[in-house]
Amino acid sequence: MSEPKRCMQAVLAGFGGQGILFAGKIIANAGLLEDRELSWLPSYGPEMRGGTANCSVCISDDPIGSPLVLNPDVLVVMNQPSLDKFEHSVQPGGLVIVDSTLVPRIPDMPGVTVCAVPATALAEEAGLKGLANVILV
Repeated sequence: MSEPKRCMQAVLAGFGGQGILFAGKIIANAGLLEDRELSWLPSYGPEMRGGTANCSVCISDDPIGSPLVLNPDVLVVMNQPSLDKFEHSVQPGGLVIVDSTLVPRIPDMPGVTVCAVPATALAEEAGLKGLANVILV
């Protein structure tokens, strides 16, 4: 019996300067190391820091038709506005990972696993300020 086809569609979102795009690249590179099909699509506001930033990452056994992720099965958010924007788009059975240091409202999402991780606080306590994104990955 052959192994089932695998596909992950993720959205990572937060403010510019939090390393959202870099975190997406880490995930995309993991797919590359597994010799999988992948796409990484950044989206950010015109501000240098503090504006909105998000990226879509697809990793699949099959060719990817579109790099844009509208209904992710994985959502990683580092601020409340990003959670507010994307939480209702997560597929049933999906996973939401929230930086609970910066997101005061952790949602109860029936049919979706929500993991609250105090990533920013953990990074600062370890002397690794700016690596909360890597903790969430």
